[in-house]
Amino acid sequence: METKTIFEKSVKGRTGFSLPKCKNAKDIEDFFPKDILRKVKPNLPEVSELDAMRHYIEISAKNHFIEKGFYPLGSCTMKYNPKINDIVNILPGLTNLHPFQPEDTIQGALQIMWELQNILQEISGMNAVSLQPVAGAHSEFAGVNIIYNYHKNRGNKKTKIIMPDSAHGTNPATSALHGYKAIEIKSNNEGKVDINTLKDAVDSDVAGFMLTNPNTLGVFETEVKEIAEIIHSVGGLMYLDGANLNAMLGYIRPGDIGFDIVHFNLHKTFSTPHGGGGPGAGGIGVVEKLSEYLPYPKIEKRDEKYFFKYDMKNSIGKIHTFYGNFLVMVRAYIYLKMLGESGLRRIAENAVINTNYLMTKLKNYFPVPFQKDVMHEFVASGEKFKQFGVKTLDIAKRLLDYGFHAPTIYFPLIVHEALMIEPTETESKETLDNFIETMIKISEEAESNPEKLKNAPQNTPIGRLDEIAAIKNLNVKFNFDN
Repeated sequence: METKTIFEKSVKGRTGFSLPKCKNAKDIEDFFPKDILRKVKPNLPEVSELDAMRHYIEISAKNHFIEKGFYPLGSCTMKYNPKINDIVNILPGLTNLHPFQPEDTIQGALQIMWELQNILQEISGMNAVSLQPVAGAHSEFAGVNIIYNYHKNRGNKKTKIIMPDSAHGTNPATSALHGYKAIEIKSNNEGKVDINTLKDAVDSDVAGFMLTNPNTLGVFETEVKEIAEIIHSVGGLMYLDGANLNAMLGYIRPGDIGFDIVHFNLHKTFSTPHGGGGPGAGGIGVVEKLSEYLPYPKIEKRDEKYFFKYDMKNSIGKIHTFYGNFLVMVRAYIYLKMLGESGLRRIAENAVINTNYLMTKLKNYFPVPFQKDVMHEFVASGEKFKQFGVKTLDIAKRLLDYGFHAPTIYFPLIVHEALMIEPTETESKETLDNFIETMIKISEEAESNPEKLKNAPQNTPIGRLDEIAAIKNLNVKFNFDN
């Protein structure tokens, strides 16, 4: 049955509320200037509360979300977020705060942020942390900005930032935004940074090296200390793209293996909202020599009082309104407090165990080019099915018919027809086994009945779209003024 828009369900005169008339009613012109008021009433839908609820629940059920089914989206860590985070997060003492309140009246909020900073410092081995960035890419922008200003203040005329060919797309983009030339180096046959290639690329112009560890193949860069020594030998800085930090929690601290800067994806690692455009939270940590470059204000504590510190001579400045998205930070704080040190280690353990279990079960059906030192995710290939006319896109679409969201596809580019699979630590063995059985069934269908995949999905509200046409020819049904 086709879903009608909320406007198509509208019935003239129907309302979802009933309010008493105001005894001292005034015209709206008494409150607002006439020149900013509408001349014609907006065309809003008129429905009952029940119809409004049913409409949006019907729409939500057609979406895919982590509470509905497995979401193995590689490099995104789409894990289950405990609902206790949201329950505590809406306490009036947190939601009723105003950013212009005096510091004396927000001591509890400042304490939460101060303690969260300290926890992230301990986890990462960094000297100082700022929670002001509101996304991973935002943190990354702040991090490269710190690299830029650090070298500028020291009179270093650096022009390059190096990164592997498995880097996230934001790495070269952020480097270019700061005027750096992004130098890409090829990975070796284990999917890791090729040390000899790196040595050939390094010279006195190198400002820094950007690395994701484990990298986007899910492979741990075992020679990261040697990489750091090479970069530090020319005065460069080591930047960790913290997208995959959940694989190292409690076991490896980036600061202990040579990194100078690390960004935190609170939505990937520490259970805050993911997707939907925000609000989000990033976070960025630095070693001692870079702490003065963090965005201001910093949260500090003196004589059992928490306060904002604005006097930071070399700060890159404010990068977001006020301090950041506070309630998102609260979610991460609750999550970390509930887990404790042993719980953090369990995250890393379960993420690695789940991934290697999936990889071992599927590698004979979907070849995995890089299998050594795989941590929290792996990248399989659907290339062998092209002989049957089946592409990785078809495999992804067919998964939708079985109630699973597709993994990330066609990334990283160094694996042809890539399927980037991350099970996360929150999925049970039963869920993983169901996914394994489904993937094996799809591999068999690809050979015996490829048309089934090429016409997928069949069991979803909308079938296979012409994705290029959908981008070029938008069909959006709304009109608020007519």
